[in-house]
Amino acid sequence: MAQKFYVVWAGRQTGVFSEWATTHALVDKFAGARFKAFKTRAEAERAFQSGMPRRAFAPRKPATIRAPSATDAEKFDVQIYCDGACEPNPGNAGSGMAIYRKGVVTQLWYGLYNPAGTNNTAELTGLHQALLFAEQEIATGSCVQILSDSKYAISCIATWASGWEKKGWKRQGGDIKNLDLIKTAYALYSSMEPQLTLTHVSAHVGTEGNELADRMAMNAVLNKTAEFRQYEQPIEVQSILLMRAG
Repeated sequence: MAQKFYVVWAGRQTGVFSEWATTHALVDKFAGARFKAFKTRAEAERAFQSGMPRRAFAPRKPATIRAPSATDAEKFDVQIYCDGACEPNPGNAGSGMAIYRKGVVTQLWYGLYNPAGTNNTAELTGLHQALLFAEQEIATGSCVQILSDSKYAISCIATWASGWEKKGWKRQGGDIKNLDLIKTAYALYSSMEPQLTLTHVSAHVGTEGNELADRMAMNAVLNKTAEFRQYEQPIEVQSILLMRAG
């Protein structure tokens, strides 16, 4: 990820900063906060000295967060939200996952950093990890739902892959991008399709599981976490939602 420099004109401290985590801490929930990112330190220093422009950014007002519905929580033993993030796109990519049992988040996962990824590869990778987790749960008799905000990833696995397979993994109009990953994920999906529900969920509309998976994916990008690992800190939902979104 290209280095960025952040100017804070109004915050708990003002100045030019090179780390987003530091900048976020200075502007988050600060009334009237104003800040902006720049590609070079020289640009940032000039902007800071020139004073706050009209188009300085204010922290985005978060959407109202909604936990899984009671109906879905009763219908499924396990719900797996998966997501991917990439900054820039193409560029630094990572994936995240949030596991719910009977409507309560119990585990968060993040990692699989790829310095040359895309948003689509990150989403597919997140879905693949969700399928691996679902396979274990279904083997114990659990009823599982996977939720992703990527129409592309869902379509690849649940709609397009069967036709591509019948045609020798070819498609009209050219090569299939991310083919190896699609083949692997589709094989998993096919083996448990009758016991698995794959659902599209809208992104960044306040669905708690989707937002948590998003924060985990971006956490993987920011920390360049290669392995897919469980988030070991206490799952304090409101604090995690303050982490940088993808």
